[in-house]
Amino acid sequence: MDFTQLRAFVMVAREGNLTRAAERLHLTQPAVSLQLKALQENLSLQLFSRSAGGMVLTNDGAKLLPYAERVLAATAEFRQAFASLHSTISGELAIGTILDPEFTRLGLFLKRLMETYPQLSTKLRQGMSGSVLQQIRQGDLDVGFYLGQVPQDTKNPLHSISLTPFTYRVVAPSGWQSRVQGKSWEQLAQLPWIWTPPESAHHRLLTPIFAACGQLPRQVALVDQEPSMLDLVKSGVGLSLIRDSIAIREAHAHGLVIADAVSVNSELSFVCSAKRQHEAMIAASFTLIGQCWQLDSRESLAL
Repeated sequence: MDFTQLRAFVMVAREGNLTRAAERLHLTQPAVSLQLKALQENLSLQLFSRSAGGMVLTNDGAKLLPYAERVLAATAEFRQAFASLHSTISGELAIGTILDPEFTRLGLFLKRLMETYPQLSTKLRQGMSGSVLQQIRQGDLDVGFYLGQVPQDTKNPLHSISLTPFTYRVVAPSGWQSRVQGKSWEQLAQLPWIWTPPESAHHRLLTPIFAACGQLPRQVALVDQEPSMLDLVKSGVGLSLIRDSIAIREAHAHGLVIADAVSVNSELSFVCSAKRQHEAMIAASFTLIGQCWQLDSRESLAL
């Protein structure tokens, strides 16, 4: 057994297809097949079964997959550890942060930065994602988190990686079931809304939706922080756009009502100026944030 066999096992399990797995690993399909065959012979277990849709994990394969993933992750951490002993990356990394640290995995990211590059310090600046993007373009921030599709500017292009997709839900105060259940965007526009500044993701997402309806929502408050928006919903002020995980939690805990006929898809990205993406400090931060989110890439599997 060796790491090439484990990488092949993990990638085929993720892709469910030998051809796609081979492409991701930058190998030929026969080479990946041989690695799988060698691993199965070593273990005396059948890890996959073939189906019309591709490769499907057997019960034994499904049980072993988490262990293989942990082995690869531990080896990547080992490589980080000894690489940090030779690291010459130093300086201060200015990071634009948004939302709650748990959602962006900011704590894990900073921990990895400190462990891997002990000579690197960080400066955090909290704000709305639109403001973060503006400061990156101005050079006031090195990297930052952004919500929604990253806009491009030919004069000042951006480099980004998508960390995770997620969904926004419309949340209403307790007792508003009849006012929001089954209602369209046009109908919801008639209700009071807790609005946000143009720099916020909520504003960027909702404005074109209501524009397409030919209606402006009733704006009864303007706030720039998600916790404040949630507090106003709980107080019975009006509707707000809230991330689905929080919306479900608050619905159970405080009886808030989730509009069931509408939702908005978005994504969390990590961004820097395209002109600076190859700077050692910034390139290192992209590698580490990708590992924190376990992004599938050649780098994260090339142990």
